[in-house]
Amino acid sequence: MLLTLDVGNTNITLGIFDGEDLIATWRIATDVERLPDEYAVIILSLLQHESVAADAVDEAIMAVVVPDLEPVFDAVVQRCFNISPLHVTTGVRTGLRIVYDSPRDVGADRVADAVAAIKLYGPPLVIVDLGTATVFDAINGDGDYLGGAIAPGLGIASEALFRRAAKLSRVELHRPETAIGRNTVGAIQSGILFGYVGLVEGIVARIKEELGGSAKVIGTGGWAEIIARETDAIDKVDTQLTLIGLRLIHEMNKA
Repeated sequence: MLLTLDVGNTNITLGIFDGEDLIATWRIATDVERLPDEYAVIILSLLQHESVAADAVDEAIMAVVVPDLEPVFDAVVQRCFNISPLHVTTGVRTGLRIVYDSPRDVGADRVADAVAAIKLYGPPLVIVDLGTATVFDAINGDGDYLGGAIAPGLGIASEALFRRAAKLSRVELHRPETAIGRNTVGAIQSGILFGYVGLVEGIVARIKEELGGSAKVIGTGGWAEIIARETDAIDKVDTQLTLIGLRLIHEMNKA
């Protein structure tokens, strides 16, 4: 079985593949202070809960965007499964042509997303990853990764508002009844949720125009389903895109 790890700034997403089948997934909070032994206990407990034997995991691949956690998860995988994980980094075969001023600056998770989206949905594509950051990736009709746009994530923007505005308290981020907030809670919910819907629609429209207008738009990330319910700009939500991309990259790099 293959262990896939997407180590992000806010969450760590893990997946277990049996062949092409994703049989289990989990999300845990990212904590740079947590020790390898602590992560190991969590991961082994999750496997046990899903009745997945640790010794059945014989391969691993990871995409890490938090540099301090790269050696941590190297140690975790080695300790839990006695294997060395493949890292999505420069020199690893991905099948993706990156047309970017500095290709190595493209995050490993963005590469994995692009690989999976091309395989599953076909180019041209716009990928909208609504996670810690709101990231837009553009892939042309030839399957080339062109670049994209990066904006603060919905959660980050909300926290900044609550911290910097003394009279605005934290609110639950769900859909308000109307765009016109009749109270402070409703006004904040409207501004944040519908504001990000407008952000997605605006940037997607611009990228699609530059791609020729016919690109399919794939949403992923923790906020994708919430935003997608409010707009027609996202054609498909696929929250497992990164894990699938990691599996595909692993297959390309098998000895």
